[in-house]
Amino acid sequence: MSDEEDDIILSELDDDELVQQMFDDLYDGLKEEIEEGVNILLERGWQPYDILTKALVGGMTIVGKDFRDGILFVPEVLLAANAMKGGMAILKPLLAETGAPTIGKMVIGTVKGDIHDIGKNLVGMMMEGAGFEVVDLGINNPVENYLETAAAEKADIVGMSALLTTTMPYMKVVIDTMVEQGIRDDYIVLVGGAPLNEEFGKAIGADAYCRDAAVAVETAKDFVLRKHNRRAAG
Repeated sequence: MSDEEDDIILSELDDDELVQQMFDDLYDGLKEEIEEGVNILLERGWQPYDILTKALVGGMTIVGKDFRDGILFVPEVLLAANAMKGGMAILKPLLAETGAPTIGKMVIGTVKGDIHDIGKNLVGMMMEGAGFEVVDLGINNPVENYLETAAAEKADIVGMSALLTTTMPYMKVVIDTMVEQGIRDDYIVLVGGAPLNEEFGKAIGADAYCRDAAVAVETAKDFVLRKHNRRAAG
């Protein structure tokens, strides 16, 4: 790093330069710089929703692409997501006040019997980074946790994660219960985790299997858009 780079003063950059710098800072996982950038844009009269979409989501989109292409790896993405969370913490209460739209709402959790959560956490952070509202159930979730929370939160998406071959079948239990209760069509069901594959996703009746966090975000956006379009057409 050259001395010149160390001397960048965020408040002296114009809006476009600042947004570009925030992309770089997000990419490098610099939480304090992101928080400072968000506050500067707010002081300049930017709407919270514009800061979220143009600076934070814009930056995380680059992170997501490079993660998908194998240029970035999990530790770097977690750092970027953590920096994004710093910015989100400032914006969340302001977004709630302005009633800004979110793309959709997702309930996500690792299934019963499974305590792995790195992949799930990454998906949750990347989904937030793309403008979704995420309700994280944590690990070891029985069917009731998914269904009660999805209903209470009026979620669009239910996301399930498993890292063990022994816990994978529990995803089918959750989907079968949705079918029995007549609520399967109310939700987009996305599944993921190392031992899963596309065939398994189809076999248990999920809407899609997502091999990583970047794919999960793209898939979720695609499905939510279709759902909204269907509603508009209906």
